[in-house]
Amino acid sequence: MSKTDVEWLDPSLFEPAQTEEMQDNEKIAAPSLSFLQDSFRRLKKNKGAVVSLVIILIMITIAILAPVLAPHNPFTQNVAFANLPPKIPGWTIDGFNGFRAGQDQYALSKVPEGTYYYLGTDGLGRDLLSRILYGTRLSLLIAFAAALFDLTIGVTYGIVSGWFGGRVDNVMQRILEIMSGIPNLVILVLMLLFLRPGISSIILALGFTGWLTMARVVRAQTMKLKNQEYILAARALGQNFRNISIKHLLPNLAGIVIIQTMFSIPSAIFFEAFLSFLGIGVPIPNASLGSLINDGYKTFRFLPHLMWFPALVLCILMISFNLLADGLRDALDPKMKD
Repeated sequence: MSKTDVEWLDPSLFEPAQTEEMQDNEKIAAPSLSFLQDSFRRLKKNKGAVVSLVIILIMITIAILAPVLAPHNPFTQNVAFANLPPKIPGWTIDGFNGFRAGQDQYALSKVPEGTYYYLGTDGLGRDLLSRILYGTRLSLLIAFAAALFDLTIGVTYGIVSGWFGGRVDNVMQRILEIMSGIPNLVILVLMLLFLRPGISSIILALGFTGWLTMARVVRAQTMKLKNQEYILAARALGQNFRNISIKHLLPNLAGIVIIQTMFSIPSAIFFEAFLSFLGIGVPIPNASLGSLINDGYKTFRFLPHLMWFPALVLCILMISFNLLADGLRDALDPKMKD
């Protein structure tokens, strides 16, 4: 381009863009999201995980408010009202109207007018709905306490083993292999036989074996992270193991830890229910979902509602936790595509 051509260029072509339309074109269309915000956005797209989260929150709220919501005292026995069928006010559906074999069982048992047992009563005349509410509360308490053991022991053990490596890692992994070689059920039964029966013994027994998987997963991730550039830079700047673990390792392990914890909760609920079903779990007169299923199993052919209702609650809990854990696994993985 010659000098003459430059002189004849229109100066208006070089004016800065001041109009709102031109400025809007320069704006970033999508908002900037953090890792957690982006993970929550992906989680909301998983309808099954969202529904499961709502169900879990509702059941946890109901379990916490069990003393307020329970229509009767779950420990009060009234043999005269034993094995009553469910009766809901205003319902005429068979199975929920107080009738069995064509007879009004509430009238035969001389239940006072206006007294209802929404899910019936057990063999000792205790309200089944109240016992399910308290049993769900107890099962969730044991499961979350066992998950806390999983978090504290498993994460700490895995980070230490993966960070130091060498002989320390070799010894710690051989200990894990020995403990993993013994079936969990055998360890749980032996511990419950030697410990004093109670809720604390069940929590301790579940926590004693539940952290093994967490430790293995955290160790593998720690060995991968410790060779990253930001970890090497922190070590070069003189940061000690404690500071690196808190500031760098734990934040980057948060996703896998949350997912593993969510999978461990339904596993703990199942083990507690299984132990209670075998009769070595929660001591009487307390009730858990497993002990309620065990009581209903004995008379299932004649009184199926005593087993169906606690079994239904147990199934909903376990399915909801597993679906939520599966959704979190996809949401917290940055490599997953929308």
